Amino acid sequence: MSTAIIRFVTSAAVLWVTAMLLPGVSSSLVGAFLAAGTIAVIGWLGENFLGDNVSRQNRGFVGFLVAAGVIWLTGQIVPEFDVGLLGALLASFVIGLIDMVVPTFIR
Repeated sequence: MSTAIIRFVTSAAVLWVTAMLLPGVSSSLVGAFLAAGTIAVIGWLGENFLGDNVSRQNRGFVGFLVAAGVIWLTGQIVPEFDVGLLGALLASFVIGLIDMVVPTFIR
């Protein structure tokens, strides 16, 4: 199986589990897959737009806020993925923690 497919399925699973655990975030399994695809597209566009303009010392906090913004925006776009602003902040935090634990070759 392709590494990209494994990363996509892992991202969708993390979103789905996060939605089940956090208040302010809800998603069906299909919604989690649609959200994972939408987040990937928005993330790719954002990286191409921002490039290296984000200073190294601010990447952690800025990355957290950008991830929360992307999650919130995805909730506005994907009908089966509902998230409020607080839910997006919590999801960004939890997903960041999970990202630290998931082996690099899967991400």
